[in-house]
Amino acid sequence: MSWLQTLYETYQECRDREFPGSAVLMPICHTTLNAHIEVVIDDNGVFRRASVVTENQNTLIPCTESSGGRAGSRPTNHPLCDKLQYLAGDFIEFGGIVTSGFKSDPGRPHSDYVETLECWRNSEFGHWKVAAILKYVKSDSLVGDLIKSGVIPVNPSTGMPIHEWSSDESPPSIFKSLPNGASPLESVVRWRVERSGVAESSTWSDVELMAAWTGYETSADSRLALCFVSGAETRPVENPPARVRHGGDKAKLISSNDTTGYTFRGRFHTPEQAAQVGFEVVQKAHNALRWLIERQGYRNGDQVYVAWTPGGDPVPDPFSNSAALFLSPDELGDEGAANHPLIHANDVGQEFSIRLRKALAGYGSQLTPSNKVLVIGLDSATPGRMAVTYYRELAGTDFLKRVQLWHEHAAWFQEYSSRESFLGAPSPKDVAEAAYGRRLDEKLKKTTVERLIPCIIDGASIPYDLVASLVNRTMNRVGLEKWEFNKVLGICCAMFRGFCYSKGKEYTMALNADSRSRDYLYGRLLAIAEHLESRALYLSGENRDTNAARQMHRFADRPFSAWQHLELSLGPYRSQLRSKRPGTLKHLESELDSVMSLFEQEDFKSDKKLSGEFLLAYHCQRRDLWSKNEQSDTEMKGE
Repeated sequence: MSWLQTLYETYQECRDREFPGSAVLMPICHTTLNAHIEVVIDDNGVFRRASVVTENQNTLIPCTESSGGRAGSRPTNHPLCDKLQYLAGDFIEFGGIVTSGFKSDPGRPHSDYVETLECWRNSEFGHWKVAAILKYVKSDSLVGDLIKSGVIPVNPSTGMPIHEWSSDESPPSIFKSLPNGASPLESVVRWRVERSGVAESSTWSDVELMAAWTGYETSADSRLALCFVSGAETRPVENPPARVRHGGDKAKLISSNDTTGYTFRGRFHTPEQAAQVGFEVVQKAHNALRWLIERQGYRNGDQVYVAWTPGGDPVPDPFSNSAALFLSPDELGDEGAANHPLIHANDVGQEFSIRLRKALAGYGSQLTPSNKVLVIGLDSATPGRMAVTYYRELAGTDFLKRVQLWHEHAAWFQEYSSRESFLGAPSPKDVAEAAYGRRLDEKLKKTTVERLIPCIIDGASIPYDLVASLVNRTMNRVGLEKWEFNKVLGICCAMFRGFCYSKGKEYTMALNADSRSRDYLYGRLLAIAEHLESRALYLSGENRDTNAARQMHRFADRPFSAWQHLELSLGPYRSQLRSKRPGTLKHLESELDSVMSLFEQEDFKSDKKLSGEFLLAYHCQRRDLWSKNEQSDTEMKGE
């Protein structure tokens, strides 16, 4: 129950504060729906006009406990704004089809809606807009008025609404507003009530109307029970809300209606015996969670993660890459590209750490050991059930320290495209795509992200099988596009480096010319051979992959055998460079000789498979060669 308690506290602390540019923290007893039609009436309940809602469809509406979590074949009506089957008394007359549970009594949705409005109007919390809407809907003319206004198109020969648009011509606006395949008679209607001298005509922005409904709904049930979260005697919740992650989300975090299945397993007779939560606590906790997800949540399909503080203080996003974490908008560029000068610094590791610590220090000025940072993960296995898959409470300073360690230990040169490169750690989503391909199964992507979150938040070791998958996919270079190989290579090196950190072995981001490790030296050899051949190909005007690139997988499996073949193939390219760029050839041969001199003879002749360390050395050596090239020879610049 701690996550419920913390979300409740978050609501209490943030409800009266302003967060510019942020989503709105909803009042309790309210939810959101995507509205398709806006109907305007006057304060006497007389129809004025109607229009299709094309922008800002997400509309705040009052809801009951039952309608806020409605599901099944007989969904409960919302008290004010809803679908036409509830609002329109002439819905059946114009060919409307009610939800399956109302087939035996098709007029029931509308009569229930009218009854709800009447009870609200007649209570001490009644409102003049409610009275006007009630008077209008009792005239049973809503669908007819929408047809006369041209909002709902009709068949000229029958005068009945058109349910689907099959013409090649541009469809009417209502079909563009609705989800694909939906009929105009399935539209959600929101209201405006105009009165002379009153500026606010909408029902979804009227604070007075919202307060009236909240007062009515909270006073509607006088039962009391012990709330397991607050410890107080309060109104118990019967039907917890849905729509936590988005407006169409039917999954619930709290549910107990499966009395025939595995919910109770013989331990309890009723759900109240298992746990009881107060209505107000549940409403506020769910509203806080919706607000946090919309404001700062990380989404991966149905999987959602969010990090926050109960006071609403800003926290670094632990689910983004390093570029998004601490590069400024100017450095990121208009298209989100980052070509930061850190990449060209003399000591990239030190410069990166300084920049990262400065960025996190800004958060540290607000997050102290007494401030809590909370991280929650949500996912659903079925459309109706959602689970908390991850939950942590950390001191603010501990959270910042763990985020810093992740971005320092998993930092590497990232080249996502020619316009997007940066120095730092990739995001979990990018790691999943690099390890298994962009078309990986959605379930596998979610599982991979879920496994990486503890590595960031808890400081856990990166799973070895994930690192192995990245290494194998990177070495299979022929199966990747050139830009994709560069992206996967950077992510692979970052994860391998982070994995080695957890095992006590450290690699720098700069070329280590003194390393005598067999895997590291073979990686340098491959990069030099590739560079030599690519220079010769450029001079001859050829545009094809080098032998080194095509044989990378074989080279990693049997390095000594592959190198013998690869070195022989370099003969023609040496000759070409000797005649056109003798200085370049001399430099590259000197590099080859210096690497060969570092090998132990037994290590060099071993055909043992290379580890991911080979890719670290390959990437560092390749970058080192190209950077020297750019300084001395502008002909290769931009490649």
